[in-house]
Amino acid sequence: MTDLSSKIDELERRFHIFEGEIHAYAPENGRFSRLRREARTLAETYPSPDSRPPLYGSLVGVKDIFHVDGFPTRAGSRLPPELLHGPQAESVRLLRHAGALIVGKTVTTEFAYFGPGPTRNPHNPGHTPGGSSSGSAAAAAAGLCDAALGTQTIGSINRPAAFCGVFGFKPSRDRISTQGVIPLSVSLDHVGLLSADFETLSNLASILCRDWRPGESKTGPVLGVPAGPYLLRADEEGQAQFEKDRPRLESAGFAIREVPMFADFDRVVSRHNLVVAAEAARTHREWFEQHHARYHPKTAELIETGSQISDEELSAARLEISQFRQDLVTVMESEGIDLWISPSAPGAAPLGLESTGNPVMNLPWTQAGLPTLTIPSGRNLAGLPLGLQLTGSWYRDEALLGWGTRLAGLFDPVRLVER
Repeated sequence: MTDLSSKIDELERRFHIFEGEIHAYAPENGRFSRLRREARTLAETYPSPDSRPPLYGSLVGVKDIFHVDGFPTRAGSRLPPELLHGPQAESVRLLRHAGALIVGKTVTTEFAYFGPGPTRNPHNPGHTPGGSSSGSAAAAAAGLCDAALGTQTIGSINRPAAFCGVFGFKPSRDRISTQGVIPLSVSLDHVGLLSADFETLSNLASILCRDWRPGESKTGPVLGVPAGPYLLRADEEGQAQFEKDRPRLESAGFAIREVPMFADFDRVVSRHNLVVAAEAARTHREWFEQHHARYHPKTAELIETGSQISDEELSAARLEISQFRQDLVTVMESEGIDLWISPSAPGAAPLGLESTGNPVMNLPWTQAGLPTLTIPSGRNLAGLPLGLQLTGSWYRDEALLGWGTRLAGLFDPVRLVER
């Protein structure tokens, strides 16, 4: 118990330093008394180190759209928590079964859309941490957990990971169960992970992803640059960092090929927005009818827009998305591309908390359901983190993380300085 006790003592110390400023977690009375009770139970259940489960004593934050036994689910909203209650998420069950301790619920934007919560960027509290997995990214960056669960429907893991200087992994669609998670868009939602430590992130991924197999050891990989209108969505700062990242990868021996991509990028974006709006409207129909005045204006606008989209339009867009994924996989195979590389966000975290930033650099990969990984790759002149986004092929998550280990080693960690 001594090791777990000292670990929770250190966590409590960091909470005193950071949490009052960054607001990564939903408030909880008696958080550390609860954690110490749960740690004692865990130590008594597994007294011998040889019998301990793989995540014994890991401290995990959980985005507040996941149902967790013993915690209310508020989803960053003003709706009654009893209305949102549901069975514990499958991902949380797996983590607890593997010996993880739940630190608490991390702050989310309202229903994982764009209505921001109180969380601030640990590197500069005047800036957004990104969203919608705002608290998960900030908590991981500030050492307020070993890792955190998040979700991504457009760019809600990879973007905040870049803004906060941590690793963010969004697996292939449905590799991690979404059961027990309040949906935003059932066709596009992904459950993923954020952590300041790549090995920790990989260990959790191997437990949560269905049918996990060891990663590949192929020499390479060949990196693809999706040239064209998509990359132009990055701002000057983001493009400059990307141009710094490329020679570092080439000097390490990785082949890089430019491939013209996404000529119809505006159509990709509009299709994504249509599906998110339509599916959010269907999820929230009854809640919105009863409690529309309690919704954030951004969420309300999304639901009202989606309610005007017909089932036929939604079905057609879903079919296009399936073809879009296949087209991307075909291009990767024909061009010999193992991983796409791109900026994780247009630039560094914007100033202010009214917006969580633009998720456009993550959108096409999320739409296709391909696995993505954010690697912290540097800082801007103001000291804010910037990230490199890696995208693997369909259901080749193990290869992505295997190669990610090597690629991550090329960049210096983005450390948070204690103030």
